[in-house]
Amino acid sequence: MENQSNIRYILITVFTSIAFYFFIDMEREISAAEFDFTSIELRETANQYLDVPYSWGGTTTTGFDCSGFVLKVFADLGIELPRTSSVQYQVGESVAKTELQPGDLVFFNTLGNGVSHVGIYYGDGKFIHSQSVKGVSITDINDPQYWGGRYIGAKRIANVQNVLKTTSGSITESAS
Repeated sequence: MENQSNIRYILITVFTSIAFYFFIDMEREISAAEFDFTSIELRETANQYLDVPYSWGGTTTTGFDCSGFVLKVFADLGIELPRTSSVQYQVGESVAKTELQPGDLVFFNTLGNGVSHVGIYYGDGKFIHSQSVKGVSITDINDPQYWGGRYIGAKRIANVQNVLKTTSGSITESAS
């Protein structure tokens, strides 16, 4: 009798764990779909921090490190991300470099041992990030002097509607 009780307890624990795992996984997928914003909103949100100085460990407008900047921009847009670039690299859906869209997180190896830098793809081959010398700035992702050779990969963590402002000021959806 006691043996049956133990087996029942084990089965309930296993099934509960499996159900909990799938519920959390579904919750992550649903959450990503809820956070839609436009590429214009993304750029405007990120641009407000241009020229904020670099500060190691920084997460405020007095100074950002790379992941602190990404954390702040996405928090402003209603998305909570992990704190460090290496953990940010573990969330979202992998995206090929040829398929990058504004809002994708782009990752780099700057220290020789895996992910050590993160930025936000801006569009047109550019990304916005906080770097040690310039602070928050916009850089060519394929910069042959530095960033191009250190690119590791990208993750999509939000649905961003890619839109463009025309010269007349109207907004149109991008064909990319």
